[in-house]
Amino acid sequence: MQSLSSICKKLGRSSRFFVELAPSVGFSTSCYFCSQKKKKNPYQEVDQNKYSNLIRSIISTKISSQTPESLFQEDDLLYGPVSECKVQEQESGPIKNTILLLNPEKRNGSNTLTDSSVPLKIPLQKNKMPSVTRILQQTMTAKQILTLERWKQKMILELGEDGFAEYTSDIFLQGKHFHEALEAMLSSQEQLKELDEKTISSGYVASVQHVLKDLSGVRAVESAVHHETLKYLGLMDCVAEYRGKLCVIDWKTSEKPKPFIRNTFDNPLQVVAYVGAINHDANYNFEVQCGLIVVAYKDGSPAHTHFMDSELCCQYWPKWLLRLEKYTEREKNQTTPNPD
Repeated sequence: MQSLSSICKKLGRSSRFFVELAPSVGFSTSCYFCSQKKKKNPYQEVDQNKYSNLIRSIISTKISSQTPESLFQEDDLLYGPVSECKVQEQESGPIKNTILLLNPEKRNGSNTLTDSSVPLKIPLQKNKMPSVTRILQQTMTAKQILTLERWKQKMILELGEDGFAEYTSDIFLQGKHFHEALEAMLSSQEQLKELDEKTISSGYVASVQHVLKDLSGVRAVESAVHHETLKYLGLMDCVAEYRGKLCVIDWKTSEKPKPFIRNTFDNPLQVVAYVGAINHDANYNFEVQCGLIVVAYKDGSPAHTHFMDSELCCQYWPKWLLRLEKYTEREKNQTTPNPD
């Protein structure tokens, strides 16, 4: 029979064993439940450096830190830059007019001038017919209007109202002098002598020198044209042969490069409108099947040329007819009195 002291010692050892285990089990269980209940703070994962400027701008002032310029930047960031309107995406729908771009009657005629050395220059007379420029301006798409308005607002932010007015005036005068120089260079040496050296040596004129070398057989310069059937008119820059192809040539000026025809917005429609008009104008006894857009640059860098062959002109012609129909319909609705 074991003594009482030995039994107590055994119980003591057993008791210490369980006492030691209990806190261990209890501690591990407590940590498990705490880890389930405790949630990570999402703000701790935010890149503080990335948003530090935003945070400082918010807490540094009680008024809005937005300015018109910042709104434009925010707009570009959220929605991207305004996409340039492609002519191919602008117009769709049936065409009421079935007038052809080309004129078989002129094609079967002489197609030559009596004196090809003297380019035609028919003056633009007052007429109730709308001009090509007016038709295109009045039928711009919503995207085109938005693009122009945003550009205008950004320029005003940079230059101010007076500065923007002066800027547009300078652009107009530069374009006018550029066209005067080209008219003189393509018409006669006498007109060329009348121009001052500054106009002749401008960057725009230098920009088109390589194009002028490819021109020959000038038929018309700064000459008015009208479509006898469709009833619209315009003032063409030039009709001449470009690398052997008779073209309606439209001279444009730009401060930014326009290497692709899609960068010229509605200029192809303007060219085909003149092509169609000249083919149906009795003042011209020749037919034109091609067009050429020449974009000259102020810094004198080589101008970009966009040649429009007969096939491409025929693709743009229906789009011009749709714009013309849209303009005619709008004018009709404005002149028709509303019923009481």
